[in-house]
Amino acid sequence: MSKLRVGVIGCGDNTRRKGPEGYAMAWAHANAYQRLESVEIAACADISEANGRAFAEHYGVPGVYLDYRAMLAEAKLDMVSICTWMKLHEPMVLAAIDAGVQAIHCEKPMADTWGGATRMAAAAQAAGVQLTFNHQRRYGEPFQIARQMVQSGELGNLLRFECEFGNIYDTGTHFIDMLSFFLGDGVPAKWVLAQVDYRTENLVFGAHCENQQVLLFEYANGVFGFVYSGAPGGGRPLGVINRLIFDGGVIDVGFGHGPKDAIRYLKLGDGDWQYPDTNGHGIHGPDFIERAIADVVDCLQSGRKCMLDASNALVATQIMPRRSAR
Repeated sequence: MSKLRVGVIGCGDNTRRKGPEGYAMAWAHANAYQRLESVEIAACADISEANGRAFAEHYGVPGVYLDYRAMLAEAKLDMVSICTWMKLHEPMVLAAIDAGVQAIHCEKPMADTWGGATRMAAAAQAAGVQLTFNHQRRYGEPFQIARQMVQSGELGNLLRFECEFGNIYDTGTHFIDMLSFFLGDGVPAKWVLAQVDYRTENLVFGAHCENQQVLLFEYANGVFGFVYSGAPGGGRPLGVINRLIFDGGVIDVGFGHGPKDAIRYLKLGDGDWQYPDTNGHGIHGPDFIERAIADVVDCLQSGRKCMLDASNALVATQIMPRRSAR
């Protein structure tokens, strides 16, 4: 059986300090692909020849391009990973669809406009292309445990979420996506009310990002959400990244960063917090991306719908404030 030929767009600089200008996510994608026997990284593209060459030499990639469109035209790819800033996602996704690839795995957030996000999703659906976005925390034990507890009803009816993070385009997209993940996916927001403070320029992945913001929204099933970001000086007014409030208890996910601080729950009437075993997982990993990409590839090969599908990513994207609706 021939291997899936994967191309990577946007290699990044793996030696540069990680932060608002990028995390060289292509290297994380490549590490995940290399663990799969059914995949080969056949080509890569980056506007920096040095970045492309360094990536290709490290992973043994035979095809190196400065122009991603040339790579799509020449490399005969089955699948593409897009690891660029979000303003580039739409043209790159649409170009990959036009080139005839079977699957596209794109970094988050989907896009900096709602129109861009919906156009990508619609084009992929029309072409029968598997389009996924890398909300990899869905594969982490703390989040899986919280979802199972919601679905089991052991703490009663879910009433509302509370959520806190640094900014919307980096961690925010993940943890708003987790809210719809906890609900079981497929539940859109009914309304969203947002207040955003942007007195000081703040660029994250090349896009304007809030200084502070408050979001209040309601899902179609009646569950409410409250989101806060950007406390001055790194303050944490909520003290937890995801809080799930039930009529019979509460779950905290991410009250710290390590495995011991990843998830706890409290039942009404019980005096003590309970701390489920997360098998060594904190809220950032390890191996979330490896699990995500392994599932993306398996879904492509089996025809199963992936939980990173664009239709799920759209729910979080619709809640997030964006610069325009176009």
